[in-house]
Amino acid sequence: MARINVLQLVTTRRSFFDQQIRALEKRGVECTVLEVPRPADGRRPEEFARFYHEALREAFNGEYDLVHANYGLIGPFALALPIRPVVLSLWGSEVMGYSNRLDRVTRFSANRSDAVIAPSKAVSRELDCPHTVIPFGVDTELFRPMDRKKAREYLGWESEKPIVLFPYDRERAVKNYPLAERVIERLSVDAELRTVSGLAYEEMPYVMNASDALLVTSQRESGPMVIKEAAACNLPVVSTDVGFARDILQGVSNCSIGRSTTDLVRALDSALKDGQRADGRAVIDELGLDEMGEQILTLYTTTLRLSSSRRYF
Repeated sequence: MARINVLQLVTTRRSFFDQQIRALEKRGVECTVLEVPRPADGRRPEEFARFYHEALREAFNGEYDLVHANYGLIGPFALALPIRPVVLSLWGSEVMGYSNRLDRVTRFSANRSDAVIAPSKAVSRELDCPHTVIPFGVDTELFRPMDRKKAREYLGWESEKPIVLFPYDRERAVKNYPLAERVIERLSVDAELRTVSGLAYEEMPYVMNASDALLVTSQRESGPMVIKEAAACNLPVVSTDVGFARDILQGVSNCSIGRSTTDLVRALDSALKDGQRADGRAVIDELGLDEMGEQILTLYTTTLRLSSSRRYF
């Protein structure tokens, strides 16, 4: 098969996006990544204008087989380039009701793209256009079970109490830290709630393995990826019914979905008293980076084959 050359457009590079690029490059796909500039004082319309001019220049100077827009907001920029076909990957929040304007832009782009990727069944249920579900992969070599005591020593965690991990910045209102506090206060087990933000991505497996449970109390989520990463470490998870949490945790031992504060308290109490790790690793092994890379490559080749007979301009 001939090498595929792809122009990758993205708003902000995230760890799961970089993993996607590495998975594709491992399979011989040539990827050129353009990211929207982000000044220290925030993005303005001129940053997006600069981004489009750079993408347009790259489109004329390069020899690309397709353009891949990553995130719904980028869709219109990809469609405005003289490169076809266009593949659009949604990250989730674009169609989950966070912003009416973003929702409209995303759906406009999705209905005009040659192929659309949804990262989960939860996002798929929000779409009314043809699409393919390809879950974000998890780096199962990085996120893996470790000895809890050694992980705590590595991080310098000296607590003897069970540690419940809240994996977000407590100031982000949508993550609902006050609910996490209420859950911990009502436990029959004397546990410590720890928050993590701004930590290097490579440190997160140690945090997962040093913890006794992960608590997700978000009001809404398009993912969250942290649940997949916790499952890869066999960390028990207790979560509100958001995003793909229910799909990932179904059938995983020592993990629960709670619809109310009482549900969350009961489930977390049970997980901490049990003291055993989960068995999410078996589920996540089917959602690794290799599987994701193969599925995206298959989508590329199919889209290129179907588009070869079309006239766009």
